Amino acid sequence: MRIIIVGAGQVGTQLARHLIEEKHNIAIIEANEERARHVSNRLDCMVLRDEGNSISALEEAGIAKADALVCVTDSDEVNMIICGLASRYSGLLKIARVRNDEYIRRNFQTQVEGAASPAMGIDFFVHPDVEAARSVLDAIEHGALGNILSFAGSPYELGTIDISPGSAFDGLLLKDFRNVLQGESLITLVERDGMSILPAGETMLLSGDRIYLLAKEAEMGESFMLAGQAEKPIRKIGIVGGGRLGALIAGGLLNRKEKRETRGKRDQDFDENNPGIPPKKKPRSFSTFLKSLVPRVFKNVTIIERDYLICKELAARFPAALILNEDISDESFISEEQLDNLDLIVTATDNQELNIVAAVYLKSRGIGRAIAMVASPGYAAIARRLGVDVVIPMKSVVVDSILSKLMGSGVKGVHRLGDGSVGILEVEIRPGCRAEGQSLKDFRLPEGALVMLVNRERGDDRIPQGDYVYTAGHRLILIARNGTEMAIENIFGERP
Repeated sequence: MRIIIVGAGQVGTQLARHLIEEKHNIAIIEANEERARHVSNRLDCMVLRDEGNSISALEEAGIAKADALVCVTDSDEVNMIICGLASRYSGLLKIARVRNDEYIRRNFQTQVEGAASPAMGIDFFVHPDVEAARSVLDAIEHGALGNILSFAGSPYELGTIDISPGSAFDGLLLKDFRNVLQGESLITLVERDGMSILPAGETMLLSGDRIYLLAKEAEMGESFMLAGQAEKPIRKIGIVGGGRLGALIAGGLLNRKEKRETRGKRDQDFDENNPGIPPKKKPRSFSTFLKSLVPRVFKNVTIIERDYLICKELAARFPAALILNEDISDESFISEEQLDNLDLIVTATDNQELNIVAAVYLKSRGIGRAIAMVASPGYAAIARRLGVDVVIPMKSVVVDSILSKLMGSGVKGVHRLGDGSVGILEVEIRPGCRAEGQSLKDFRLPEGALVMLVNRERGDDRIPQGDYVYTAGHRLILIARNGTEMAIENIFGERP
């Protein structure tokens, strides 16, 4: 694909790097001279130092022949204007990163009303805080024991589990795994010393490893216990940071979702007091295969925010929550308010270093679980090593969301794991594709790719054996190393 990315910040650079690895033709437009020089020295693609809302810059980047335009500058308005300028080019997919809740609401209302063309000429809006809040709520729903990826209509989940010294998994050969954990499950990836390992039967699990386990919910809970991660009930939750992200998380925990009937459409889930998180609308790409999240209602929620005016707004918006106008870095405040009694702390300020430090410190004071928001995968690795249970790298969440919208007819979505060198792919087997009618054992996938789960129809999911035959209409969940997505697309997508 030919893809133009406007904005070379962390998201734009991370997205471009991944797409270049997948052999896509990338052009980047960046107005800032230093950023443009930095990305030009590090990525093998065209880099233009110019304003993204310049028609001449878009034309020089090759927009007339481009397949997609992704706008991820720091300005919502600039991103939308650029997409509007590009509306004259037919067949161009336009994606904009937008943080303003009002724009998201208006776009969703346009979708509900069945508008013939997308709002403001934009095919997909990506809201960073909404994507991150969904990840946090999903982790809380599963006890904040680790990052959990759930699949819509499927009893299977993909969970990250840290192996503790002396646990049942410590020193266990993978070929003996079924002797310890009964039921149908699959270890898909092992992270060790910063490296991602696609395991084999002779792979030995060691304390300190982080494994990615595909299993049903009952086996997942048992797996955490076998790995030495005791599950604790979560009743009292603290949120550090009452900005947009913290408010979205609080709204997801406290607000009751109502169902309303829309014009000629199926019922949608609306959150009346938290409209910043629009309901997921079908048909969807990667999120189609992800379970719609409806968290349990948590009444005991404490929000800690240092800005007095924000606290007043939060108090009016969430009367059921305890709002504390305090600085989380003040140790005396932590003791006075007895924050040690919380079961879970979520650090969601704009300062990723503060989020990590606060999460680690509060865990040392006796809080059982901690979730920290960070900007990049590098900080995520540091936070995990320091003992934070769940780390959400916001830039990676946004990149994954964009990648899921850029896929072709075969690959429907991407969710990268660990250091980003390995990803989960959702694949739909298209009629007439190369793999159709072939068995799993006889048809070789690219090296570093493994089929984890087959969805034959809603509710019929299984970990496939060698005699499984690729059938048009089935959906697959694969784990694959970077650089294989295009090859997988060629195998399962429609033939030209």
